[in-house]
Amino acid sequence: MKVLIADKLADVTIKQLNALGAEVSMQPDLTAEDLPVALGDSEVLVVRSTKVTRAAIEAASSLSLIIRAGAGVNTIDLDCASRHGIYVTNCPGKNTAAVAELTIGLLIAADRNIVNATNDLRDGKWRKKKYSSNANGLKGRILGIIGLGSIGKAVAKRAQGLDMHVVAWSRNLTTETAEALGIEYLDSPHKVAEISDAISVHLAATPETKHFINKDFLIRMKIGAILINTSRGEVVDTIALKESVNEKALRVGLDVYENEPAGGESAFEATDVAAAVTCTPHIGASTKEASEAIADEVVNIIKVYRDIGTPVNVVNLQKQSPAVNKLVVRHFNKVGVLAGVLDELRGANINIEEMQNIIFEGGLAASCTLRLDDSVSSDLLLKLSGMDNIIQIAVA
Repeated sequence: MKVLIADKLADVTIKQLNALGAEVSMQPDLTAEDLPVALGDSEVLVVRSTKVTRAAIEAASSLSLIIRAGAGVNTIDLDCASRHGIYVTNCPGKNTAAVAELTIGLLIAADRNIVNATNDLRDGKWRKKKYSSNANGLKGRILGIIGLGSIGKAVAKRAQGLDMHVVAWSRNLTTETAEALGIEYLDSPHKVAEISDAISVHLAATPETKHFINKDFLIRMKIGAILINTSRGEVVDTIALKESVNEKALRVGLDVYENEPAGGESAFEATDVAAAVTCTPHIGASTKEASEAIADEVVNIIKVYRDIGTPVNVVNLQKQSPAVNKLVVRHFNKVGVLAGVLDELRGANINIEEMQNIIFEGGLAASCTLRLDDSVSSDLLLKLSGMDNIIQIAVA
């Protein structure tokens, strides 16, 4: 199995993959434009920040698995991968603590103006009076969380340690779940905006969440409130954000940006945004602890794929099967038995949406479950039942 790692991972990863029998090429400086050629006959591609475009996928005839060494998969053309039958997987939960820690760091830095104070000192300016009079403090303040997945929950727990009162809105959040976490559930994101002293955003990048934090949301926030985004840049409307920083004196902490550079070393064009906020270059998941956990998960995904042919953490499988019928074929484990069944189904113009064949101990018999896109007629059932080496045919 040939594996191309297009971003930097822990050094031990190559040794572990070699031990699995994989032929590994690590090229951490590849760009999206380089990938179509670099992929060659690679079967597995591992990426962190490098974008995987349609051009790369269509150029790689041997590619069957793309692993995002992180949680989000918005840098991968999922539609194109799905059309070509390529698994796309990720490593969820491995960077939760790292992102939550940076979120709290940005929250404190935004409240205490740490970046501006540091810059002034570096310029030889002692402005104690200025910076000791404009911090609100976090104890007893309301932190609103938009999106209460694993990272949102981790941020809530850390904020509670700072004696903040946490409120939250999330699509699947209920009052009962919120109470169990010791937080307050609000039934709309706008209510979170209106009552919070600080807001932390933790939404995945999807068409539905693009500019979820927009002018309408920002205008509802308190004067001088804090907004932190360590999720995805596309979730926040940058133009509306810049206006709100000026008009409402919002204090902002950002680790992610719209149209941010894909590589580890690149020019950054949104300097007007950086000048107005507390910011870091998308390093939320970048701790040694998180990197090692992600590398271990990458190795695990490849090992499972090698052993059983289907990887874990797949994100681009059809959520609801179009199958309307299930056919169970118990048969003797001999060559050509299932091929005969499939030929008969093809002759009846019935497509197989899912298939699983399980061998019983001893290897003499098996049971195959076929999920079909159409019903099987009684005549076809009778014909299949009479085939050689068929033990039983049943519609379940």
